[in-house]
Amino acid sequence: MGKFVIRTTNTGVKFDLKAGNGEVIATSQVYKSMASCRSGVASVMRNAPAANIEDQTEEGFEKVKHPKFEIYKDKAGEFRFRLKATNGQIIAVSEGYTAMASCKNGIASVQKNAATDKIELQKD
Repeated sequence: MGKFVIRTTNTGVKFDLKAGNGEVIATSQVYKSMASCRSGVASVMRNAPAANIEDQTEEGFEKVKHPKFEIYKDKAGEFRFRLKATNGQIIAVSEGYTAMASCKNGIASVQKNAATDKIELQKD
């Protein structure tokens, strides 16, 4: 099972969701406080399992309701996803994937691993 790892950066606090193998499968924005970061973790736990997928790489794609994972192509041509909460806020983003199948596997991993209650504070 996965875990959330919260760490302090030079500009604030952020989290990574790691799969059971230790790979980072989603990361957050930088929050100003530990409390708001923990709120972001709770939002991913709540929204990821129920989120639908909106594939924005398809022409004339069908918009789906929040919460949702949006799949898109970045400037380098790689597939990425962002998880949006019910209020439309982005709460987690992925790394770049060269294949669509890998991106979709990343989403499935987030949906599975977000159900964890394991939160670790990383020391610098």
